[in-house]
Amino acid sequence: MSGLEVKLAGLTLANPVMLLSGCAGFGEELAGVEGFDFSQVGAICLKGTTLKPKEGNPPPRVAETPAGMLNAIGLQNPGARHVAEVIWPRIQHWPTRFIANIAGSTVEEYAEVARVFDATGVAAIEINISCPNVKEGGVAFGADPVMAARVVAGVRRATSKPIITKLSPNVTDIRVVARAVIEAGTDIISAVNTFMGMAVDWRCGRPILGNVQGGLSGAAIKPAALLQVWRVREVAAPLGIPIIGQGGIGTARDAVEFLMVGAMAVGVGTALFQSPLVAGEIVAGLKAYLQERGLDSPAQLTGTLQPHQT
Repeated sequence: MSGLEVKLAGLTLANPVMLLSGCAGFGEELAGVEGFDFSQVGAICLKGTTLKPKEGNPPPRVAETPAGMLNAIGLQNPGARHVAEVIWPRIQHWPTRFIANIAGSTVEEYAEVARVFDATGVAAIEINISCPNVKEGGVAFGADPVMAARVVAGVRRATSKPIITKLSPNVTDIRVVARAVIEAGTDIISAVNTFMGMAVDWRCGRPILGNVQGGLSGAAIKPAALLQVWRVREVAAPLGIPIIGQGGIGTARDAVEFLMVGAMAVGVGTALFQSPLVAGEIVAGLKAYLQERGLDSPAQLTGTLQPHQT
């Protein structure tokens, strides 16, 4: 992937296209997909992992929506130590970078999961701050800049690896949370996680999801996600904090748009359910776009959007 390498703080990727947490499992699910090439992907974010195993939410867990998908998986996973000791040895030699995605219900749990992965060869640790804080009545860590900062600070003390903080869009002003996690020590920001939504079965008058609400992803959220990345850039760019843009990316054009509004890398998620090979197509399309415009690197696109003059 000559000319596509990107450097995000302490994280170097062969190309800027990443597979998002929860959409590629722990990578093993993709190994059996005919035509899938791990070397075509800049990185794979592993499935969200908690300290202890979790069974997740009651079914149904997924609902298709116009131009998108709702999911309420509930962080089903086998626990951090199982991932580190059993799954990691099976995937660590594949030709891509792996990023651990960690979650918890207390600051202490986040830090402990980070310590588990710090002892592995994962390239970075991504913090999912959309999880509820059990000590504060279930309020999501990402909804409160003070709580978000405490999580990042706790993880920062637990690992020397690059930290990515995945921001929730379900806040009044995402820039406030972005500023807080930067001050607490995050190296990179990923924006954004899913938007909260629900689906109703009008025939029987019940919610479709067993958990009632879930995270909305897919093409439907792309315009809102672009705006959130644009806003985060206001805070992150002056401090040199790179952004991983995500939310409805399914084509090279989508990727270019996220780079233009301020991202240095992009995450692909829901589109994988339609085509597991879409990431390779996006990489090829992005490379062709750069060549057509005489650009040497994706970094030359980052933050190049020019607002209309008034």
